[in-house]
Amino acid sequence: MSERARRGPRPTDAAIVGMGAVFPGAADLAAYRGNLLAGRDCISEVPPGRWDPEVYYDPEGSGGPVRGDRFYCRRGGFVDGLAAFDPTRFGIMPTAVEGAEPDQMLALHVTAEAIADAGGGDRLPADRSRIGVVLGRGGFMGVATARLDQRVRTAHQLAQTLRELAPELGERRIAEVRSAFQEALGPERPDASIGLVPSFTAARTANRLDFRGPAYTLDAACASSLLAVDQAVGLLAGGRCDAVVAGAVHHCHIATLWSVFTQLRALSVSERIRPFDRRADGTLLSEGTGVVLLKRLADAERDGDRIYAVIRGTAVAGDGRAASLMSPLVAGQVRALERAWREAGLDPRAPGALGLLEAHGTGTPVGDAAELDTLAQVFGPNGTAGPEIGFGSVKSMVGHTMQASGMAGLIKAALAVYEGVLPPTLHLEEPHADLARTRMRPVTAAEPWDRGPQPRRAGVNAFGFGGINAHAVLEEAPGSTAPAPPVRRFLPLGAAGRPPEAAGAGAREDGLLLGAGSPPEGAGAGAREDVLLLGAGSPAELADLLAAGSASAGDGPCRLAVLGPTPQRLALAAKAVERGRAWRGRGDVWFAPEPLGGATAFLFPGLEPEFAPVLDDVADRMELERPRLGGGSELMERALDALATGRFFARVLPELGMRADVLAGHSLGEWAAMVAGGMYPQDAALPGLAATGVAEGPGSRVRGTGLRGAPGGGSAARPGRGGGQPRQLPAPVGGVRGSGGGGTGPGAAAA
Repeated sequence: MSERARRGPRPTDAAIVGMGAVFPGAADLAAYRGNLLAGRDCISEVPPGRWDPEVYYDPEGSGGPVRGDRFYCRRGGFVDGLAAFDPTRFGIMPTAVEGAEPDQMLALHVTAEAIADAGGGDRLPADRSRIGVVLGRGGFMGVATARLDQRVRTAHQLAQTLRELAPELGERRIAEVRSAFQEALGPERPDASIGLVPSFTAARTANRLDFRGPAYTLDAACASSLLAVDQAVGLLAGGRCDAVVAGAVHHCHIATLWSVFTQLRALSVSERIRPFDRRADGTLLSEGTGVVLLKRLADAERDGDRIYAVIRGTAVAGDGRAASLMSPLVAGQVRALERAWREAGLDPRAPGALGLLEAHGTGTPVGDAAELDTLAQVFGPNGTAGPEIGFGSVKSMVGHTMQASGMAGLIKAALAVYEGVLPPTLHLEEPHADLARTRMRPVTAAEPWDRGPQPRRAGVNAFGFGGINAHAVLEEAPGSTAPAPPVRRFLPLGAAGRPPEAAGAGAREDGLLLGAGSPPEGAGAGAREDVLLLGAGSPAELADLLAAGSASAGDGPCRLAVLGPTPQRLALAAKAVERGRAWRGRGDVWFAPEPLGGATAFLFPGLEPEFAPVLDDVADRMELERPRLGGGSELMERALDALATGRFFARVLPELGMRADVLAGHSLGEWAAMVAGGMYPQDAALPGLAATGVAEGPGSRVRGTGLRGAPGGGSAARPGRGGGQPRQLPAPVGGVRGSGGGGTGPGAAAA
């Protein structure tokens, strides 16, 4: 091991302190994270308005001669209904948006979200000339540019064709046809013309956010994202910038782009993207925007920033002369990976050097085979000393987001490093034959990423058409190598859950502890709150409470939660409340101007690979007998513990004012839901369960529904319902810290 590997990251290495994302199925980073952990397939058929399948789609087109105006594939990744943009937030006139390409606006929006995720503008350098922006964006003709081209060229070509083929129409009638064609394209918008210039993608972001450092747009095809990161890393290490936004944007789904990939025969004939699966037959086009906010590690540590991951090394390499611009060259890919690991001062073949490899993985047979060959050469063949390496491609979930694809993978890898969870890859049921020659182990279900003797480390590939290859090495932040202390949340209870000594007049509300370990000293009435919860009748009233520096107080449909209320987070909370729209977790701030609406469902936990629920502190707080869990690893032992956990919370949650309209269960939890819902008597549980001493309340009405729950335990109460505060009890992958599940009450239904 090199001296630098023993020392760890350099102070000048780039730290990821904020992230923003809009990808298929995800309007923001929180939704993207949820989709990654759940293994959600976000591919769909082309939405109305992108291109008309009645005109272009021909499912038999893959077998005959190539036709540029007939597509054999109509599935891909789309952000329709998710990519919302408020121009007035950035001082942009709405009329300037309607005729512009969406790329510029979404790049600005997602950059602002990444800054908010980092804690807000106050976390940025005061000297705006020290903030740079580097964004990748393709030179494709977008929808707005295509519309302008139709107005300027196609309309006159149409008129000329009519003159040649139907001269009897006469000039007057032909002019009317041309005018009708142009009017159907909508009004001309000269003020939106700057929104058509690809190079203005980074420039508009810098202009609206007042970033005065280097701001430029680049295009390296599918490697654009990591090339932008490589450039940003250099700006920070060279001292030219103190913070840099790096990322990429791609929102082009017009018929001409689909025509190009149809003619290349690059799209999946089966209309399913299966990276590294034996049945892989092509990719699926997608779209998205992702950015990261980078600072030097030393600066991020000084400022107390949350650090998702440290970028230990990046590198870019070209193929040079190859058989074709479209043929991937293994030697070029190997050069990029080896240079990045040398820059990191690490040996890629060392045992435990890498825990996760986020592959480029387009799902094309040639591309997948070349990448597997690269991985075998760089990280060693199968049988090399050391553990296997977790492996996957986010394209299996969202498709190929082109220029933004590397950023989709980088954000996935950074979240995995930070949270210690390996996300799954989809549709890899029949592994590619060459996968057996590598050290890669496909991760097909989310699983805990346990630390070994070395810190958690991930590699990210991005290989572009034309022979440009990029790689990045991510590592968890220094100081994170020791096991993290248990995370606890202090949430106010109503009178039902308050200890008797705190229920008197003028007494401050105490908290319910959800987590592992022992309560910290002073966690009672006078302790500092770890979560600030405010409720009011309107955003204006809530803003007054926040400005007055109130402790957790109030009630009403308008609610705010701030995790670890630092001055920066409180300032972000004030802005969220002032904006008046829901703010869901970015920067550890949650704001809901009104109740979510709908019914409340409780999900009972089922069999999990590692099931370690924490019930004792809840039982102690509620003055209940502690449930006796076996804690064994055998199937029946885990089944009994899962049932006991669900039934325990079925008793506790109603006492906190949270009652369910619907009871649901995951796997074995369905049985617990049916018992809690009154479909079966209480003594019908598995033998031995009665020893836990858990008993539910009155039986509930039962009706058949199709509700299904996601893997893992958990329960949620919607804001404004019952007597409790809005709260969610998380159940992270690989174990249940705050096990939820179950709830009874009049009118509850079991699903």
